[in-house]
Amino acid sequence: MKQISFLSLLQSKLQKKTLPPKYSNQTIGIVILFTIAIIIGLFFFLKDLPSPANLGKPNSYPISTKILDRNGELLYEIYDDQNRTPIKIADLPEYVKEATISIEDKNFFKHHGFDTGGILRAAWKTLTGQRLEGGSTITQQLVKVALLTPERTISRKIKEAILTVATEVLYSKNQILEMYLNHIPYGGTAYGIEAAAHRFFNKDAKDLTIAEASLLAGLPQAPSKYSPLANPDSAKSRQSLVLDRMVQDKYITDEQAKTASSEELKFADSGTDIRAPHFVMYVRQLLEETYGIQRLEQGGLRVTTTLDLKLQDVAQATLSAELVSLKKLKISNGAGLITNPGTGEILTMIGSKDYFSTDIDGKVNVTTRLRQPGSSIKPLNYALGLETKVITPSTMLLDTPICFDQINQADYCPKNYDNTFRGLTQIRFALGNSYNIAAVKVLALNSLEGFISFGRKMGITTWNDPSRYGLSITLGGGEVMMTDMATSFGVFANQGIKVPLHAILKVQDNMGNTLEEYNPEDGKRNGEKVLSEETSFLISHILSDNNARSAAFGTNSVLNVPGKTVSVKTGTTNNLRDNWTIGYTPNLLIATWVGNNDSSPMSYVASGVTGASPIWQKIMKYALRDVKTPGLEKPDGIEGASVCSNSGTLPNPDSPCETRYEYFIKGTVPTQSGISKRELFVNKTTHHPPNNESEFTDVEPREQTVASDPFIKDYCIDCEPYPEGYQEPPITIPATQ
Repeated sequence: MKQISFLSLLQSKLQKKTLPPKYSNQTIGIVILFTIAIIIGLFFFLKDLPSPANLGKPNSYPISTKILDRNGELLYEIYDDQNRTPIKIADLPEYVKEATISIEDKNFFKHHGFDTGGILRAAWKTLTGQRLEGGSTITQQLVKVALLTPERTISRKIKEAILTVATEVLYSKNQILEMYLNHIPYGGTAYGIEAAAHRFFNKDAKDLTIAEASLLAGLPQAPSKYSPLANPDSAKSRQSLVLDRMVQDKYITDEQAKTASSEELKFADSGTDIRAPHFVMYVRQLLEETYGIQRLEQGGLRVTTTLDLKLQDVAQATLSAELVSLKKLKISNGAGLITNPGTGEILTMIGSKDYFSTDIDGKVNVTTRLRQPGSSIKPLNYALGLETKVITPSTMLLDTPICFDQINQADYCPKNYDNTFRGLTQIRFALGNSYNIAAVKVLALNSLEGFISFGRKMGITTWNDPSRYGLSITLGGGEVMMTDMATSFGVFANQGIKVPLHAILKVQDNMGNTLEEYNPEDGKRNGEKVLSEETSFLISHILSDNNARSAAFGTNSVLNVPGKTVSVKTGTTNNLRDNWTIGYTPNLLIATWVGNNDSSPMSYVASGVTGASPIWQKIMKYALRDVKTPGLEKPDGIEGASVCSNSGTLPNPDSPCETRYEYFIKGTVPTQSGISKRELFVNKTTHHPPNNESEFTDVEPREQTVASDPFIKDYCIDCEPYPEGYQEPPITIPATQ
């Protein structure tokens, strides 16, 4: 079939009409071609034109995400390049709207998108060389900012005109004004009147005074030129012009204008717009993982967090102040974490003494970084021993020189922090005073693999490869994060229930719909049971026992919080690179750390009571100032008994002993004493059993009191002291034991 073109068909149709002879086929063809060209031109010109209908749709423009503390205090706004918080025009004072109309478009309610008088005035001033004056209406400015790009071309002007008419047809004047006030830039990243009110005055737009509103209304024409922070004189002149226009338009009286003009404006601090920065960045990462970067920066989320800003500020100030006095100990930085162990809520997160400090890498969040915990990890080791009934709080271990043979490695010979030995030591006092040798012995009883597995169950997420660690892990040789330590110690506070940490209470979209919500009451109720109530009680009781730690820390150390029952443990690494204090009540846990981000060592005098502990105590005192802390509640599975102060076992009527009272998991009170009298061969010079072959040449039998633990048999505890200068050799334990 013969193909007929659109043009030929159109020509044939026209030829059938009765046309004047003067219209030739050629003329008709030209007309048709011209018409088609116009249609095609309009199609290509208008096909990419944005629809003004989008202005009224939700999420039609980027909206900043607000990060709030638990009480609604703003911590930070997250946005791409436009910081914007939408506001309803009904929520604004009339003078906020009137100031904008007076200075930008006095005939706004009279025209239909174009102010003819304004355009003619602008043209005349331009032609006569006078000061250039814009003639754009509020509707035109809205279209320019919200729908078009900023280039100045004829085609853009045509598009602007078309979209302006369409916008006036689609929306009421109040809707247009509302969209304008939410879109227009006020300087920097502040878009919209609400963001501008917070940027310059740290308040909601609904609370602006006439003076503040008139200043902000003058900014959109030239935000940099009229910025009150960069050019205060220009800003003042512009404000005066706005007030004069408002008087001329009869929105305010002369008296109101004078009062507003004389009002002293208090501008917000422009130095920083973030509070609790390490916490905010921690929350931001969580949000990015859930919602993605684009929605986070443009979707207008409203995020209520668990943070208590008042407590955060007090803790931050306390830490920063104490670090000033710690400079002499070669300590440059500190960190802290406060949680509610029962709910997992993070109440305070301090990642460094100063987020903005470049000297100490202040942006590094130490609470989520790997650091060695020192002796603060020991309670987990002892908890495993108690849970498996390998030990009790009165189990006696010998604090004497010892080495552990290690396959393909040098012998491991632990030392106490003061390089002394204390002989008979019971678990309560070994943990309370943080003796190292007893801790290593308990780890050997637990097994390294067993302890690493238990630590992971308690909340330590960084112990992945047991082959990387040795017995020194119980002294802090395995790196951990403070957040994990808070989770693990929270198990003791929660009677054995592990509650993960939570930083977010609620996330809402910009329409107020709840996207996620955490009910704190569900924390402990839905937590995982990882430890018995009995073991949790015993660890907490030992760590709250001032008498149990007095040998190392004294009876009036900073580990005591007067009038409060608080369980606490310190930790300092052998290389003096990390110093910790972690303490808790059933409803509050505080962890503090001091050291140097570059892991350079602190002074040798830095210890648990001179570094992190004073910071910890001051914060704990403040946090518990109005809180009652009754004594620990004893579970039904705990019983008490009087045991011998030396052996830790029940007294034997045949061999009386001094006693002390102790708590035990029911059925675990020890009855077999590790202390007895027997005849030994004693070297006449050392006054002790021979330690090598040469010492066997000069011995004599003596009846002595000896003690045994799972590693050492018949250790003489009442032999005369070794001669001065004689160093007692350690007993080496085979690797297979």
